[in-house]
Amino acid sequence: MVEQTNTASSNDSSNNNNVDIYNIATVVVDIVLLIVKFWIAIVQSIIKSFAPHKIDVKGQTVLITGTGHGIGKELALQYSALGAKLICWDVNEEANQQTVKEIKAYGGEAHAYTCNVIKREEINALAEQNKKEHGFINIIVNNAGIMPCHPILEHTETEIRNMFDINVLAHLWIIQAFLPDMIARNEGQIVALSSCAGFFGLPNLVPYCSTKFAVRGLMEALSEELRQKYPQNKIKLTTIYPYMVDTGLCKRPHFRFPALFKLVKPKDAAAGIIRAQRTSVEHVSIPREFMYIEKFSRIVPRNAMRLVSDFLDAGVHSDK
Repeated sequence: MVEQTNTASSNDSSNNNNVDIYNIATVVVDIVLLIVKFWIAIVQSIIKSFAPHKIDVKGQTVLITGTGHGIGKELALQYSALGAKLICWDVNEEANQQTVKEIKAYGGEAHAYTCNVIKREEINALAEQNKKEHGFINIIVNNAGIMPCHPILEHTETEIRNMFDINVLAHLWIIQAFLPDMIARNEGQIVALSSCAGFFGLPNLVPYCSTKFAVRGLMEALSEELRQKYPQNKIKLTTIYPYMVDTGLCKRPHFRFPALFKLVKPKDAAAGIIRAQRTSVEHVSIPREFMYIEKFSRIVPRNAMRLVSDFLDAGVHSDK
């Protein structure tokens, strides 16, 4: 009886050892595969950055929010010039109609809709109307935003709530309205405008920076959710981080070195956004070098970057 017990114990120990060896071997193989795939992904990304494939937007339907002026208007004009069909949303009916009028003047196709993106019910109703009238929306550009600039203690509750409603929550409501169709067709692209204020915290922009950091997190989380829940999905996400653009939102910018930090022209910003969308870049700043500055700033001590920031002295004064 004792011999049988010892034999059983010996067999259990041997089986456990075999399991341990198998588990270790599996982990080693997984690590090797990870290293190989890791470097393949890096090489592929480098090759893609030098020879990107551009998506043809001719004949595609592009929905843009905030098309009445600034970046939104330039995006609509430039997408139309590439042969896209434009769905233009803006709260300012007159300005939005003017954008559509300019597009139609040179033979483009565009349709204006008045929408206050603060109101989810307006977004949902208009989304359903657009789907019925125009079919599948290929590209959505969440561009609308506001940018009050003054110290946090001078911001009113209404200002802060409006900023989050327009700059963040509208992205979520529009994504919820149109993403199901993209998932069903396994295609489409969502472009979200964050800001370089989504890279760095700046005085006089505490709520605004908060909204732009939120957009960055929103898009990164959405990317991971789609990747894991729908492994074969072909939906593309692009997040844009423009520097200060000369649209009137940034009323009192200041720079120690204007040649280095001059305002971006709306036409140039729009061109950069469209280029990023057409080449399926996930994250890009305008100008592009700000993305590299942000990455560098995360690996050096915070007090060291503050010295650089104080030396450059770039930001915005209060608009009050």
